[in-house]
Amino acid sequence: MKASNTLKHFHGGLHLDYHKEMSKQSPIVVCEPQARYVIPVQQHIGVAGEVIVEKGQRVLKGQMLATTKKLISAPVHSPVSGTVVDIGLHATPHPSGMESKCIVIENDFRDEWEERKRVGEDYHQMNSHDLRGIVRDAGIVGLGGAVFPSAIKQTEINIDTLIINGMECEPYITCDDRLMLDRAQQVLSGADIIGHIIKARECIIAIEDNKPEAIKAMLTAIDEEGTGFFRLQTVPTLYPSGSEKQLIKIVTGKEVPMNGLPADVDVLCQNVGTAYAIHKAVFDAEPLISRIVTVTGAGIKQPKNMEVLIGTSIEDCIKQCGGYTDDA
Repeated sequence: MKASNTLKHFHGGLHLDYHKEMSKQSPIVVCEPQARYVIPVQQHIGVAGEVIVEKGQRVLKGQMLATTKKLISAPVHSPVSGTVVDIGLHATPHPSGMESKCIVIENDFRDEWEERKRVGEDYHQMNSHDLRGIVRDAGIVGLGGAVFPSAIKQTEINIDTLIINGMECEPYITCDDRLMLDRAQQVLSGADIIGHIIKARECIIAIEDNKPEAIKAMLTAIDEEGTGFFRLQTVPTLYPSGSEKQLIKIVTGKEVPMNGLPADVDVLCQNVGTAYAIHKAVFDAEPLISRIVTVTGAGIKQPKNMEVLIGTSIEDCIKQCGGYTDDA
């Protein structure tokens, strides 16, 4: 069911030129495997993890490569089976331009997983602490851009409203749009797991109105789920409506206090990509070793959304999108 159209407004906002049609037309494709993966030890807000593998060691897909005992931190895992060929400083896509500590895995193309223990539907019988442990050990962080460790956000209990952010207000990217369209049930499943962890009383799926296909897919999934826990709220397209505090104001009318947190107004926000990652952690015992990425723009020959293993080079992603155009 759709939520009420009684929406609030935040101050300001921009009507941008959108270019989403470039990349959103085709279903998500899986990025082809490559020979080497360069995995930064720190891909999150907080403290870098402690490397627990050695150069020359063979690792399995999903195996933890770096762990942490710090509160604000996240472990990282191997995206493939293969051999650790280097642990050291490498260039990473960061505004500083500085190198950071990385673990380099040479792919053996066997795709051998470490032993996995799937929870599946049994999560309904688990307590919040143990479920948060799964989220934490899987290395899941906010995939809307903040990369804040998700298990830390989920320590707030008995939250009134869980908001799943499917706004995607940036003018070019469509990875969340396609994720909701192609994998709506898994997104909803992950949202239900989060709701179970924080004991939320309701969950609002918020989507900008320039994503009609995603809205339809999520409404279908909500109708099939049938518990009444979920409702979908369409929101007028306006940048930056997808920003956490602005989105909370729009759909609940509440303002997060200055220097405060959403929990201060009894709300928790998670991105649709984060919800999907949590579904995979619980149902497939798969840590955060991939994410959906939009490769797009006038400089790309075949813009598309790709499911990309973490550690994949940007160069390789662009090659698999046909390379550059003359407008790059």
